[in-house]
Amino acid sequence: MRTAAKLELDAGTKTFASGLLADLIDALRRSRKGDLVALISGDPSIGPDLEAWCRFTRNSLVDVAVEQGRTRWVVRYGETPESVEDRPVGSRLWLYTNFDCNLSCDYCCVRSSPKAPRRALGIERVRRIAVEAAELSVGEIFVTGGEPFMLPDIGEILAACAAAAPTTVLTNGMLFAGRRLATLRSLPRERVTFQISLDSPTPERHDGHRGKGTWARALRGVELACAEGFRVRLAATVSSDAEAEEFRSFLDAHHVSEENRVIRRIVLRGSATQGIALARADLVPEVTITAEGVFWHPVGAEDKDLLVSHDIFPLAESFAAVRRAFDRENEHQRRLAMIFNCA
Repeated sequence: MRTAAKLELDAGTKTFASGLLADLIDALRRSRKGDLVALISGDPSIGPDLEAWCRFTRNSLVDVAVEQGRTRWVVRYGETPESVEDRPVGSRLWLYTNFDCNLSCDYCCVRSSPKAPRRALGIERVRRIAVEAAELSVGEIFVTGGEPFMLPDIGEILAACAAAAPTTVLTNGMLFAGRRLATLRSLPRERVTFQISLDSPTPERHDGHRGKGTWARALRGVELACAEGFRVRLAATVSSDAEAEEFRSFLDAHHVSEENRVIRRIVLRGSATQGIALARADLVPEVTITAEGVFWHPVGAEDKDLLVSHDIFPLAESFAAVRRAFDRENEHQRRLAMIFNCA
């Protein structure tokens, strides 16, 4: 999907040595912090100069695509807010067990839907990951998709993860019936947390993103998981500070504690047509594993710019590869990396 930009700047035959820099600065002067500016050129050699300029000026290169033989770079004006959290690389491990889903959310960062190929990680790989994660002293494991409860072996997957570290499963909470309910009931309450998506205090906004009737079904899933004795986090994906504050008030009124709430912004990746544009340099890495390999962060777990390695094992080397990549980012003495909480 093409990343939309506020301004489109055609470089023509210009380079940084022949007037392009002045045009780029003028474009940013006509923009506000956070706006996206696209630069298009038939000369791919502009890329390294543009990347170096972005690092020097503390802007971010958030997308690169080739269209009809010409390269289109998208630059975000200004850096993301600095995070105050300190989370060591490797302390949290994310597993995308699958990419198929029972819903087609319009902002899904990995394009999950009922039509998406499953691309399952598989129980055998999960078991090996869990064993090696325990050896690496991983503090938390997060299981996500797609919808993990689409998988017939999700119980075995969660049991393997929970044996290695406290495990949170991200779910829309709508499939807790029949054999899936039996699976839920078989899980260890003290080691498994459910993070269930609920985007708004009332159905309209949530259903607008996820489909008619989904808010009520998600709420039933929350109530069921709580009744079964599990810790439940509520997670809202919002498009504005006003929506975030509205949801906080809703959680306050229902006495949901801070540690059981996640409020995050829509990210301009995957299916989203608007949201926060995040580049790799903006994100503190959280090791993320899919069937395709090891990624920098769960918000871009199918995007080439966040792919670290196609090789998952040994897990220690996967972690080392992410740390090396992060060290290279830090060599530029920038402070754009941020925590973007998915859980």
